[in-house]
Amino acid sequence: MNDHMANELGWMLDEVLKVPEARHAILLSADGMLRAHSQGIARDEAERQAAALSGLQSISRSTAEFCGKDGSPWQQTLVEFAGGYVFLVAAGAGAYLAVSSTQDVDMEMVTYRMQKLVDRLGKELTSPPRQDAAATRPGTTVPS
Repeated sequence: MNDHMANELGWMLDEVLKVPEARHAILLSADGMLRAHSQGIARDEAERQAAALSGLQSISRSTAEFCGKDGSPWQQTLVEFAGGYVFLVAAGAGAYLAVSSTQDVDMEMVTYRMQKLVDRLGKELTSPPRQDAAATRPGTTVPS
């Protein structure tokens, strides 16, 4: 399978990159599998980052009690580096959205765009694929 076919939602991630100084975006599953990536990041690099970011999310979630509320659900992690930021947010059941940026990014704009994208992705991630949806209608057959 080529990268284009395996990256059906990648075009949606490119929307976040319209924020000046945003660099890359990836959608990953809780187990660290890459689900989609924006243009400008190679698939191998995106897969490596997905694996690392799932671990980061897990560590972040495990520190909820440090916030003072038992069972407080994790919502977002922000990591700051000398040259920029990594934003990581929940993007639906078992999915996370990550965006990297330079240090000069408008952080509020990135998080706003990420939340808007999560709303859109939620609809895509919970909708059955068109072929499967057709198969569930009475009298409809799906070619094999």
